[in-house]
Amino acid sequence: MGVRRAVCAALTVSLIGGALTACSPSTASDGRLRIVASTDVYGDLAREVAGTGADFTSLITDPSQDPHSFEASARDQLAVAKADVIVENGGGYDAFIDRMRRSSTRRGAVVVNVVRLSGHTAPPGGELNEHVFYDLPTMLRLVQRLVIVLSAGRPGLHATFAANAARLSTGLRGLVREEAALRARLDGTAIAITEPVPVYLLEACGLVNRTPAQFSASVEAGTDVSASVLQQTLDLFDRHVVRALVYNEQTIGAETTRVLAAAAAGGVPAVGVSETLPAGDTYLSWMRSNLAAIRKALL
Repeated sequence: MGVRRAVCAALTVSLIGGALTACSPSTASDGRLRIVASTDVYGDLAREVAGTGADFTSLITDPSQDPHSFEASARDQLAVAKADVIVENGGGYDAFIDRMRRSSTRRGAVVVNVVRLSGHTAPPGGELNEHVFYDLPTMLRLVQRLVIVLSAGRPGLHATFAANAARLSTGLRGLVREEAALRARLDGTAIAITEPVPVYLLEACGLVNRTPAQFSASVEAGTDVSASVLQQTLDLFDRHVVRALVYNEQTIGAETTRVLAAAAAGGVPAVGVSETLPAGDTYLSWMRSNLAAIRKALL
């Protein structure tokens, strides 16, 4: 079966929840798949599964770059245009990927939309937390989906992709067990956040977010926090309502600075998290460090 027919056949049996779209052959002259990921988080996971069977491009690797305001270069646009597989977060987090695909004359890439794969939806009257890269069960589903997609493009490497995915999944399941161990000791513990970035991980550890929703929504959107909402948030530390502050260290503004100062004054430990991989980290080592930081702050 030709590569294009193989990809389409695999997608026919694996289109679940709209997570994959389109069909495409490998166009690299050496037959290698070209994989483009919106951020280095997904780039690392794809690299772990594909190994040497693909070429990789992660569009966002700079910790100071906000995915919501990302501006693609001509090189980025070319990478997307030539991609055989695109891994995007979805949910509006990296909408630039969809804009780039619409502006390209070649739209044949297989697209893995991780939010759709996750099954997470917005709660009644609320907004979707699109930061699914902090949801370990979703990452396990992503790894298995990558095996299907990559094997469709390079059937001869299926065993390699499956073996790589098995090793990665073992590491992810170990992290899930670490979450469960923390939950057994911390279930119901109140914490505060600056943004909803790590909430899936925090909830898996049994932690309860007590931050006013208006505060974290405003910080994430980059809009002003009202004086009353800011005061409610500061009171969490002054009155010792919460035992830790988990903050996005990549977006420090005036309100975050105030909250960090209040936590320090109240003797409440602060745990920094990020949206991209710290230098030298893999996805597994990054999440392991996040869990270790939570453990250190609260146990």
